[in-house]
Amino acid sequence: MTKDEALAFAHQWIAAWNSRDIEAILAHYEDGVELVSPVAAQLLGLPGGLVSGKAALRDYFARGLAAFPQLRFQLVDTLAGMDSIVLYYLNQRGTHTAEFMQLAPTGPAVKVRRVLAHYSVAS
Repeated sequence: MTKDEALAFAHQWIAAWNSRDIEAILAHYEDGVELVSPVAAQLLGLPGGLVSGKAALRDYFARGLAAFPQLRFQLVDTLAGMDSIVLYYLNQRGTHTAEFMQLAPTGPAVKVRRVLAHYSVAS
């Protein structure tokens, strides 16, 4: 992943979330995506916080958007790897969040196949 590709992906991902457009958000993920998140564990009652597949991801994101009507992200930094990216951002409450996203190896558009979400533990 080039620097330009990483920055473009990060800005598009943030813009999709800030637009609250579920289709624009989901366009960043492949069908077999897996997401692991403490927020998913809490919101969905999943002990391991694992959300598997795009249909389940749609449900999780829709619940999140409904639960947090003021949801808004501000990009702080973007870290690019070989086939991964980390987006570091603040949410509407000022919580620091980092999402490690492993990218699908093929296809014309960059798609996320695995996400590990991390949240600040500072109070």
